Amino acid sequence: MKTRLDWFKAAPVVAQALFSMQKVVSESGLEPKLLDLVKLRASQINGCAYCIDMHTKDARAAGETEQRLYLLDAWREAAQLYSEREQAAVAWTEAVTRLGDGHVPEAAWEEVRARFADAEIAKLTLAVVAINGWNRFNIAFRTPAGNYQPGMFKNLKLG
Repeated sequence: MKTRLDWFKAAPVVAQALFSMQKVVSESGLEPKLLDLVKLRASQINGCAYCIDMHTKDARAAGETEQRLYLLDAWREAAQLYSEREQAAVAWTEAVTRLGDGHVPEAAWEEVRARFADAEIAKLTLAVVAINGWNRFNIAFRTPAGNYQPGMFKNLKLG
């Protein structure tokens, strides 16, 4: 598959906007391992190979187990591997990512509400919005997967 557009170079301000949003997510106080699961699960749902590659590598570099990463797509059947808080976050991620009927199911809301404070729910939702944005840019412009190295964007200068 051929890359359609190097959107980082074509419009650095767009990438800067997404990095600014990502900074808020990263500094949200939510657990980094939980955020890794959120990023990976949304990327799996959306079929973003670049982001799946990135977030599995980042999660592994941060000490996540391969077993939890491999089974995330079937987390309900492997629920014992994930805390109740992680399960609620992943269910919320799925619901907010899949807005096919235009609504987030009440069951997902009740589950996240039981395990997260109001401010955390807002921050978690921003994390889902952010990764869905990254997914859409990388899928639309066919950003190739496989070359990402953990931490490679830490000192990136755009524009």
